[in-house]
Amino acid sequence: MQDLFSAQDAALSPLADRMRPRTLDEFIGQRHIVGPGRLLRRAIEADRMTSSIFYGPPGCGKTTLASIIANTTHSAFVQLNAVTSGVADVRKVIKEAQDRRALYGQATYLLLDECHRWSKSQSDSILPAIERGVVRFIGSTTENPLVAMTPAIVSRCRIFQFEPLTEADVLLAMERALSDGERGFGGRNVKLDPDAARHIARIANGDVRSALGALELAVLTTDPDDSGAIHVTLAVAEESIQKPVIRCDESLYYDMLSAFCKSLRGSDADAALAWFARLLYAGVDPRLIARRIIAHASEDVGLANPTAMLQAVAAAQALEMVGLPEARLSLAQAIIAVCESPKSNSVVMALDACVADAEKGGFGPVPAYLRDTHYSGNERVGAKGDAYKYPHDYPGHYVQQEYMPPEVKGRRYYIPSDQGQELKLRERRRARGVIDPSG
Repeated sequence: MQDLFSAQDAALSPLADRMRPRTLDEFIGQRHIVGPGRLLRRAIEADRMTSSIFYGPPGCGKTTLASIIANTTHSAFVQLNAVTSGVADVRKVIKEAQDRRALYGQATYLLLDECHRWSKSQSDSILPAIERGVVRFIGSTTENPLVAMTPAIVSRCRIFQFEPLTEADVLLAMERALSDGERGFGGRNVKLDPDAARHIARIANGDVRSALGALELAVLTTDPDDSGAIHVTLAVAEESIQKPVIRCDESLYYDMLSAFCKSLRGSDADAALAWFARLLYAGVDPRLIARRIIAHASEDVGLANPTAMLQAVAAAQALEMVGLPEARLSLAQAIIAVCESPKSNSVVMALDACVADAEKGGFGPVPAYLRDTHYSGNERVGAKGDAYKYPHDYPGHYVQQEYMPPEVKGRRYYIPSDQGQELKLRERRRARGVIDPSG
């Protein structure tokens, strides 16, 4: 039974907390995992959930779904936060869960928010309880658990990936808040203009919590008009919600950086610039972006267009000299140069092949005519400088001569492609008697 104080406390809670869905039918989004007939929905309805990890962006329903499980299950439900809980808290939960199971045959769910924050020792403390079924673990995280969590925990859990909510999902959540007389603004005469609703939904970027927070701020700070209606216009909505924020955790950073690099390699300047802008907007150190541009100037362009490397290095230097925001132009120029250049991975293929051979070992001596002969008495240690053919003494400044280490004689590492400047390199090599296979 709810007393006067608990009712007052609920009324003072933020709108997003008051409007948190209580049943699966009220739950918004994530139809791919909790839609009718889906595995997770069936497991919740049957109270047969196994240890799981809910992974997805903020405000998409991870904690809400855990709360729904707590409301629909006949099991006990305990919630901890990885930031504030330690091994002692875990041991207490496990002890109480063991007692419930022994005395009443009741299972215990443990929801751990921000579960990627747990250390190895904290994770290890709960492993036996998960394995024996003493607790049914539900971890909630915004970071990729395969990267951010200990493998021992991940291997014992089923991962459910939550997707960002759509604009339509966010609009639905706002409509419910406006019409709900018990928890929302149904008891007030609130008029939300369609363009204002769309603006809030778009800027919220799939985060219902952010959208409802903006709606609440707009309603509570807008004076009623002469008819008693609270009119939330586009201008009011724009003041009530901040510009979209990209929460660039480690997982999202690597995903966006991967998309940026693949766009460079794929010769899509528009996509590369779009990811570049998002990385900057998220607050990523621009020097990290500059380093990737330099790397791809060799890895994906190479000698097909040697000036791409010059553009990339010059952009990095410009960043150091003038900083942001001016250096954004230099970086963008280098990005476009790399994207629009003919592509060749012959440099990276050559390097990988020769490094692989070097790692095999079995090195022989340097051929006598290639050894250092700048010091007197060199002939006493086997150097034979007179056998070396000095290329500049020959027509075209070239003479056929074996330079390869004897143990890899005949191996071919660099094979120029037929793209850009490398096509001319193939022709020059052919004139020297080097016949390259198709690159």
